[in-house]
Amino acid sequence: MKKDFAKRIALIFLSAFIYITTAYIPLTAYAAPASEEEYQAAAEERKALPVQSNEVTEWPTGPAISAASAVLLEANTGTILYSKNIHQKSYPASTTKLMTCLIAAENAKLQETVKFSQDAVFSIESGSSNIGIDAGQSMPMEECLYGILVASANEVANGVAEHIAGDMDSFADMMNKRAAELGCHNTHFMNAHGLYHEEHYTTAYDLALIACAFFDNDLLSKIGNTASYHFEATDTQPDDFIVRNKHKLITGEIACEGIKGGKTGYTDEARQTLVTCAEKNGMKLICVVMVEETPDQFYDTVKLFDYGFTNFAVTNVSEYETNYQINGITSFHGAHDVFGNSATLFSLNENSYIILPKTLDFADISSKISYENLTGKEVARILYSYENISLGTASVNLIPGHASDSGSSESKDISGISAFFNTVIQSEPEANTVYINVKLILIMIIAFATLLIATFVIRAFITDYKFSDIRKKPSSRFPKKHKGKHNKGLHF
Repeated sequence: MKKDFAKRIALIFLSAFIYITTAYIPLTAYAAPASEEEYQAAAEERKALPVQSNEVTEWPTGPAISAASAVLLEANTGTILYSKNIHQKSYPASTTKLMTCLIAAENAKLQETVKFSQDAVFSIESGSSNIGIDAGQSMPMEECLYGILVASANEVANGVAEHIAGDMDSFADMMNKRAAELGCHNTHFMNAHGLYHEEHYTTAYDLALIACAFFDNDLLSKIGNTASYHFEATDTQPDDFIVRNKHKLITGEIACEGIKGGKTGYTDEARQTLVTCAEKNGMKLICVVMVEETPDQFYDTVKLFDYGFTNFAVTNVSEYETNYQINGITSFHGAHDVFGNSATLFSLNENSYIILPKTLDFADISSKISYENLTGKEVARILYSYENISLGTASVNLIPGHASDSGSSESKDISGISAFFNTVIQSEPEANTVYINVKLILIMIIAFATLLIATFVIRAFITDYKFSDIRKKPSSRFPKKHKGKHNKGLHF
């Protein structure tokens, strides 16, 4: 009896222990984990998926990687160097935080104080990335950005979202609006941290567009390239601790030259996702890999950067452009204007460049004139491409001195000049050459005007001469008397 009683007591205590320890573990949406062998088998299958950029004629062959989708994008020109299922929707996980911090940097000051609510701290899933902030504590916005990008702290992302938008749902609306502005057509955000939600997704290409805007911000680039950060205790945040970045290319655990920063991401549904920026040889490359297994996301990123920096080069358009001329001189840079002065009406921006594969020559690519989305003193743009792959653009600018530099709205509105530019551009179909010969056109106008004036002068002269001749003719009817020997003796 005593043994049975002891067993009952032990069973009661065991049941109570199980209830207490499981009652506060929240349910998660994570899928049941597969075995490591199954994950590796799936990775090998993904490695065999086609790489769309490898199917382009004469395009450099890129590496086979185990990511389900990946893109290598040159940030300044928008040129896609490598593409593998770049528009396939996937879960971004914590790479979502690139957009979170972009909106924070654009809508808040670093000195602003972010106070953390109960909802911000405890609405995240148990065990997900955090730095242990408690409800009621607060930090400056700048430290929040370090917490989000270096430590990938989910509760800090929530706190920043509430601080900026008032609530997390409204912040998600801001994220979606900003994504649309950046040209993301297959992206939808549901939260600021990136934890799994069925309707929270993006693509490799859209994520690269977001990264371009992110790394265009110097502050975010600096924070996004931080290997570790020391949080010191304050009156509103009493803990002193150091956080370390999990991005191995940033910490240097895996060598890769020119790293400018990045962001890791992981959930069971998303698998490993990685966004990285590197700058070298005049190119600023954004690499995104989605649905990978660790540590392949890092090594595949290194392979893609090596591929990009080895097989592509910056090409200055003004040094090679021969399809466009102004005043009969190769390229847009003429030595004299229409009056013989050392200036021209239009010029090709000498800093304009494209990204050209080393397997191609400048003569292999196509170009066309565009008058859309012009800025500043641009009167046109030349769009360069190869096999429908955009390689970059060159600006055709109005030369300073031919338009007001006062900054007024009138000086900035040069649509009329663009229209004039369009009228003077002439095509030579056989030579495939376009001439912008303003001088010739003006000379023709002056010559025509001179001819017209000369015609009027000559006509007036002839008319006047005829009139004078008519006045003189009546006197010729009466011949003059001549004195001479033949007239002698003639008397009337």
